[in-house]
Amino acid sequence: MLGAISYDPILRIGFGPLSVSPHGIGIAVGFLVGARLMLPASRAKGMADAVVYPLFTRAALGAIVGARVAYVVNHLGDYDSPLAVLAVWEGGISLLGGMFGAVIAALPLIRRSGLSFWKVMDAAAPGMALGVVVGRIGDLVIADHLGTTTSFFLGYRCPAAHVATGSPCAPTELASRTVGAVVHQTAVYDQILAAVLLGLLLWLRRRPRFDGFLICVFAAGYGTARVVEDFLREDLRHFGLTASQWTALVASSVCLYVLLVRRRTPRWGRWDEPAPASSLADRPSDESREPER
Repeated sequence: MLGAISYDPILRIGFGPLSVSPHGIGIAVGFLVGARLMLPASRAKGMADAVVYPLFTRAALGAIVGARVAYVVNHLGDYDSPLAVLAVWEGGISLLGGMFGAVIAALPLIRRSGLSFWKVMDAAAPGMALGVVVGRIGDLVIADHLGTTTSFFLGYRCPAAHVATGSPCAPTELASRTVGAVVHQTAVYDQILAAVLLGLLLWLRRRPRFDGFLICVFAAGYGTARVVEDFLREDLRHFGLTASQWTALVASSVCLYVLLVRRRTPRWGRWDEPAPASSLADRPSDESREPER
C-alpha cells in the first residue's frame, strides 16, 4: 500500500514569453467540458443552443468575478491595497464563489429568455460535477488545498522546503524539514467525491424528476462533502467553520429541505410558464381603465 503521494508540483507552464498556471488551465478546461455535457440535456428540455451559449458566456464571467470576490472577502487581511485585490493571476479564488457567481451572472438572461431557472440548473448539474472533477486536476498539479497532517495513504508528502507548493505544506514544520510531513490533499478527496456525484446525477437523470431535483441533489451532495472536507484544511475559520463551510451548509440545507420535505419544484424561477390566470384577471382591460385627464 502507498505510504503517501509524493511529487514536486508544477506552478507555472511556459508558452514562449508567457507562463500560465496549471490551476487556471484546469479551471478553464473544467468549465468547457462541463458546458459541453450540459448541451444534450438543455436541448432535450427544449432550449435552443442560440439561447444557451450566451448563458455560458455570462456564467464564465460571473464565475471569475465570484470566485475572486468570495476569496477576497474571506481573506481581507491579506491585502494592503485595492490593486492587490485585482491581481487574480497571483492566485486566490473560491470554487463555491465561482459557482454562485456563474449562477448570479446568468440569472437575468435566464429570466429575460423565458426559461425555467430549475430546468436550466438541472441541465447544468452533471456538468458542474464534471467541471469539478476536471478542474481539480490543476489543483493537484500545483499541490494546492493542502491540509492538516495525516497518516492516510492518499496524503501528500511535502517536498523539500525550497520547493514551492500551491498552498503551504505543513506550515508549522517549514523551518525544520527537508522532506516534510504527510498532509491531507483535499483536492483528491473533492475530485473523488465529485466523480461519485457525477455518476449519481447521470443515473438519476434517466428518469423524469420534478424540475430542480438534479441541481438540489448536486448542491446537497457537494455541499455536504465540502462541509466535511474543510475540517481537514488549513484555512481561516469564522465561529468554528470556514467561509466555504458556512456557504455549503446553507446551500445543502435548503436543497435537502426541497428534496425531503417539499418534494416539488419551488414556485420561484418558473419563467417558462404563463402568468397565472388570476393575475391576468386582476389587470384592468383597456375598456375598464380610467380615461386620462
